[in-house]
Order: sequence, then C-alpha cells, then structure tokens
Amino acid sequence: MLKSFVVAAALGAMLGACGPALAQSPPPVANPLDAIPDKMPFNTPYGPPISLARAQSLIAAATGEAEKHGWALNVAVVDSGANLVAFARMDGAQYASIAISEHKARAAVTYRRPTRLFEDALQLKDFKYILTLDGVIASRGGIPLIEDGKIIGAIGCSGGTGSQDEVACAAAAATIAK
Repeated sequence: MLKSFVVAAALGAMLGACGPALAQSPPPVANPLDAIPDKMPFNTPYGPPISLARAQSLIAAATGEAEKHGWALNVAVVDSGANLVAFARMDGAQYASIAISEHKARAAVTYRRPTRLFEDALQLKDFKYILTLDGVIASRGGIPLIEDGKIIGAIGCSGGTGSQDEVACAAAAATIAK
C-alpha cells in the first residue's frame, strides 16, 4: 500500500512539473483558410463571348505548339458563359481527354482562374475543400482568355501531362494580347 502511494505521488509530481511546460506551448498556427483578403480575388469581369473565328485561331496556336513538341492533344475553347465554341482533337490524342479538355476550359472560365491553381491548392497546400466545389478540375491546362481586362472565354488542353497541356494553352492565350 505504501509502495502504491509513493508511485502515485511520484507520478503526480511529474505531471505537476510538466503542466506548466505544456501551458507555455506556442499557440497553434492560424488556419490559412481563415485569412480575409482586402480585395476580392479572381474578380476579373466577364466580357462579350469569344467569336468562332478567334476560338479557331486559338486552337491553331495551341495545336501548333503541340506539334512542335510531338504532343497529341485535345483542345477546347469556351465562351465567357462556359459554352463550347470550338474543339479539335489532334490525330492520336486519347479519347478520354476530349471531355477533360472541355472540363478544364469550363472550370477556368467559370472560376475565372487557371486550373493550375486548383491543382496547387490540392497538391501543394492540401486544401481538400477544393474537392467539394462543383465543376472544378484540379489539373493544369485550363486558362481564362482575357481581352481588355475582361474574360471572353477560356481554353483547355488535355492529352499530355499537365505541364504539356498548360504550355499549349499558354501559347494560345498569349496570342490574345497581340
């Protein structure tokens, strides 16, 4: 009985000594999802829809870039309302990427941001909430098309790696500024 009391007293003394150390632990790191930006992010206004002729020229630019590298891609261009305007499937491009290229373009225009940001949020920042948003695709290769400060549509490429898809889309999107 005395032995049990001594063990209990020793444990109590050790816990008492640890208590203040635990109480002095630094506060947990703030949740980055709780940050409140001063301005609304991704607030580029929607503009008039891209024309068929412009959409086709963007497809030509994207497929031209892909051909330089030997990549077989599917390329979709949607208007500012996320409606398909033009599509091309390069010879040999995989069938599954038809729908994926359209999905990337629609997500980019709907959320007014490149789909790479969804990929980064999920893969690099572990923001799992991205998976709960309707219409998101967390894979690079979808880029909004901005002219005169307004979104006129988006381009989506699929069939290569995400970085290959993104390079082809970026080459096409760069022609908007010219």
